[in-house]
Amino acid sequence: MRLTVNQLDHEVDVDPDTPLLYVLTDDLKLKGPRFGCGLAQCGSCSVLIDGREGRSCVTPVSAVVGSAITTLEGLARFYADKKGLGAAPDLHPVQKAFIDEQAPQCGYCYNGVAIKAAELLAATTDPSEHEIREAMDGHLCRCGTYPRIMKAIRRAAAEMRK
Repeated sequence: MRLTVNQLDHEVDVDPDTPLLYVLTDDLKLKGPRFGCGLAQCGSCSVLIDGREGRSCVTPVSAVVGSAITTLEGLARFYADKKGLGAAPDLHPVQKAFIDEQAPQCGYCYNGVAIKAAELLAATTDPSEHEIREAMDGHLCRCGTYPRIMKAIRRAAAEMRK
């Protein structure tokens, strides 16, 4: 099967029912998506599939053939393409804001909340507190850094509006 991940084409020889997460981590050696619950309830495994968040732990690889898959490693390029920038920055503004606000602690939630925040901010340049909370619903943070996550998303949104 041919997959497009972070704008690179990959040939993978796996069972069509293999979860996308396993292909990304085991075959392509990507570190962004994480195994969390395995039931699509925590968000750790989130990726963008054609620009929309998808839970890779329950998505069979055969379902994404022909789709553009973006992982945490590809967020900066995703941002650059959306903004029409020639070159991608080192980090997506969401990733930079998460670092600046010290939002991630253990890293369990980081991938999922960054992916979801990138999706939200690609569609909504100035999300309300309610819109951010609604978007982040279903993303679990073991360390409880929700206030810093919210602050980081607001910070990224402000930076992206410049």
